[in-house]
Amino acid sequence: MPHRFDKHYTREEARELLPQIRKWLADLNRLREEMQRFEKRLSGLTEAGQDVGGETVNSWIRALAGMQEILAEFQRRRIFIKDLSRGLLDFPALIGGREVFLCWEQDEEDVEFWHDLESGFGGREKLP
Repeated sequence: MPHRFDKHYTREEARELLPQIRKWLADLNRLREEMQRFEKRLSGLTEAGQDVGGETVNSWIRALAGMQEILAEFQRRRIFIKDLSRGLLDFPALIGGREVFLCWEQDEEDVEFWHDLESGFGGREKLP
């Protein structure tokens, strides 16, 4: 049976990426907050019919570009962000020849759970 994903992580591979992933998630959340501040500022300017160019727009674009760069790293590595604010991620994996997701949340020390492709977070089970 063909697999849905072309990259499958072992627990050890996912575990090795956690320090970098923690940094990326912190950066993504920081950039998202910055974008929201800039968007609020920009919406106030457009409502008043003012010119919206300048540093606010440039800062918003830099934050957006930063987010896109980090998100591209997740995509390139075939790691799925399920909930950015919680830092909930899925890594495609094989367990017993079956395609599943290793499931990790930002506040967890280690990669300790998995779930099948359809069940999501609610179907998490402890890894053996």
